[in-house]
Amino acid sequence: MSALAAAVVFAWLGMVLAISFLEAPLKFRAPGITVPLGLGIGRLVFRALNAVEIVLATAVLAAVAADRPGPISLVGVGMAVAVLTVQILVVRPQLRRRSDAVLAAATAPPGGIIERSRAHYAYAGLEVVKVAALLTAGISLQLASVAG
Repeated sequence: MSALAAAVVFAWLGMVLAISFLEAPLKFRAPGITVPLGLGIGRLVFRALNAVEIVLATAVLAAVAADRPGPISLVGVGMAVAVLTVQILVVRPQLRRRSDAVLAAATAPPGGIIERSRAHYAYAGLEVVKVAALLTAGISLQLASVAG
C-alpha cells in the first residue's frame, strides 16, 4: 500500500507544481489574454485542480489507513490534506470574492495590472507548504515501500 500511496502523492505533487507554479504565472503573459479572461481561466483551472486534489487526497488517506506508514509519512499526508482543506474552505472563497469584484469593474487598472490580494499570497504560501508536505510524504512512503 505504501507504493500505491507514494504514486498517488507524486501524481498530486506533479499536478500542483504544473498548475500552481507553471500554468498560473504564465497565463497572464500569453498574447491576447485579458485580465477578465485570465481570471475566468484561473477560476476554472483551480476549481478542477482542487476537485482532483480531493480525489487524490481521499485515495492517499484510504491507502495510509489500510497500511499505516511511519510517522513522517503520516505528518506529510496530514499536512497536505490540512492545507488543501484550508485552501478550499477559507482562502478560495476570499479569492472568488476578489475576482468577482475585479470582474465587476468595467475597466482594468492602467497597464492591466491588478494588485494581488492577501488571499492570493496566502494561497501561494499554502501551495509551497503543500509541496513540501507532499514531497516529504512521497519520499517517506516510497522508502517505506522499498524497505517493506
